Amino acid sequence: MSVDASQFKNALKLWASGVTVVTAQSEQQGLKGMTATSFSSVSVDPPQILVCLNQNTDTGAVVLEQKQFAVNILGTEQQDVSNQFAGGGTQEERFANVAWESGEHGAPLLTESLASLECKVVDQVLAGTHWIVIGAVQKVVCRDGEPLLYYSGAYRQLSQD
Repeated sequence: MSVDASQFKNALKLWASGVTVVTAQSEQQGLKGMTATSFSSVSVDPPQILVCLNQNTDTGAVVLEQKQFAVNILGTEQQDVSNQFAGGGTQEERFANVAWESGEHGAPLLTESLASLECKVVDQVLAGTHWIVIGAVQKVVCRDGEPLLYYSGAYRQLSQD
């Protein structure tokens, strides 16, 4: 028996995840960024992470072209940033109203995010509609705050019990 797309999506809505914005930059294509919840640690030694990027996105294309990117972990106050980078507007509009700086390795870092991880692409695997991109973490910046979470189609916050 085959699983249809709606069944698959309904099951995945039950997985709570943090929210990130993946960013990259090239001289020719400029600043690129997109919201991504498909993010995970891979290894501590060496420090590696993975992100899953739709192969049709301009952000993914620049990540794979430049072999450098950043993962910015969003905080509870950044729902608007998540929505802004989720699509609808141009890349210029996505970066226009968010504080950012260029990282040591060229990727844009969102300076109000909980953490920014600068990464170098070490492997990529095409799986269905997405690239699984494995990045060697080159630099980490951590800030104070609580994480922005996504569950069952809505943003959530940690309970302060």
